[in-house]
Amino acid sequence: MFPGHFVWGAATAAYQIEGAATEDGRGASCWDVFCERPGAVYAGHSGAVACDHYHRYRDDVELMRQLGLQAYRFSISWSRVLPDGRGSANAKGLEFYDRLVDALCEAGIHPFCTLFHWDLPQALQRRGGFLNRDISDWFADYALLLGEQLGDRVKLWVTQNEPQCFIGAGLLEGRHAPGLRLSFPETLHAAHNSMRAHGKAVSALRTVVRDARIGYVVATPVFRPETDSGADMEAARSQMFAVRERTYWNNTWWTDPVLWGRYPEDGLELFGADMPSFPASDWNDLHQPLDFLGINIYRADTCRAGPDGEVQVLPVPPGFPRSGVEWQPITPDALYYGPRLFHERYGLPLWITENGLSTLDQVFLDGRVHDPHRIDYMHRGLLALRRAIGDGANVEGYLAWSLLDNFEWAEGYGQRFGLVYVDYVSQRRIPKDSFDWYRHVIASHGASLGGEFATDLEEVTAR
Repeated sequence: MFPGHFVWGAATAAYQIEGAATEDGRGASCWDVFCERPGAVYAGHSGAVACDHYHRYRDDVELMRQLGLQAYRFSISWSRVLPDGRGSANAKGLEFYDRLVDALCEAGIHPFCTLFHWDLPQALQRRGGFLNRDISDWFADYALLLGEQLGDRVKLWVTQNEPQCFIGAGLLEGRHAPGLRLSFPETLHAAHNSMRAHGKAVSALRTVVRDARIGYVVATPVFRPETDSGADMEAARSQMFAVRERTYWNNTWWTDPVLWGRYPEDGLELFGADMPSFPASDWNDLHQPLDFLGINIYRADTCRAGPDGEVQVLPVPPGFPRSGVEWQPITPDALYYGPRLFHERYGLPLWITENGLSTLDQVFLDGRVHDPHRIDYMHRGLLALRRAIGDGANVEGYLAWSLLDNFEWAEGYGQRFGLVYVDYVSQRRIPKDSFDWYRHVIASHGASLGGEFATDLEEVTAR
């Protein structure tokens, strides 16, 4: 069973749901500007209206209450509370988050606040964004402001969400905002500054929210063994915590510095002369004690030990089940291997801060939204997570992605991850079958999941 203290929740992000992009003093973010670029986002979509959560938050909190959520992870729009990214605060922006947090508390839901989920104020982007070393102080001041405003009610905090994405996809690959294609050395510098900003925000929050529990969230490449052999398991473990390519799609480049106070040696060797120089005092900023690590898990790749002892990462087999997004093969056992291996390496309490599935949802003739693929994926995944906890992984909670269908970044409104269907024209909300299913899971504290069955789809198809 899941431990008694285990928390069930769901997650969203500000730019993906809030809308009201130009209302009540909100400043532009890098995503507002990126969405104006022709061809940058599917069908020219933007988050200007999104789910209109800014005006409909009370209805959305009521949905959370009906679902039985114990925690709700949301992010703050930095440019809503600080239109220029720094300086004078926007009172109306702060008031919105005050009202949201109050509504959550009244509904008995723990507010779980993410300071930064990719939407950097455009005013700061014009000043260099994460290439500017001053961003660590800007971010710390922002964290201090939010801690002072909300810290009497918000005790769960995340500094940043998925730096692999806002640095790798945003600054190196150019497919996310701000849409830059910088050199690899420049992005290494930006990555270092992002981690300095994280550490300074941790320090700032601790000065004003003494009982805060603070974490950091990474996109989590997970690797699983092809077989149960010790050699394949070691291959998966090795690949999970290796830096073998000149990309940012790895774990340790982002977790070793903030948790251990050093860059991984294999990454330093691979990146070589591209590494920026920085003063040793940066480690005092960057490496701050954390209360938990958030891991966002959607999929796993498969590894085996090759005959020469090298790790072999296997391709996804032809016809293997996939979600609505190309990058997500259906591998629910990622929720076993990810938590297990992260626990073994770092020993820090873990949260599954995102896990979910995009499916081609629609309203059926009966007026309901039937999403059996999502239910099956979550069911198998939660059984895998329960197994990981049984094998010793210290996982404190699970946050489904996402509460609502929403603006899926460069995919626009072409993907639906929500437990609640959103008609973006009328803004009508329709709880999906998965909403009711998850409600029973929460109410039973996981007992409704039943006993073990195959969580690996290859096992099923092999029968």
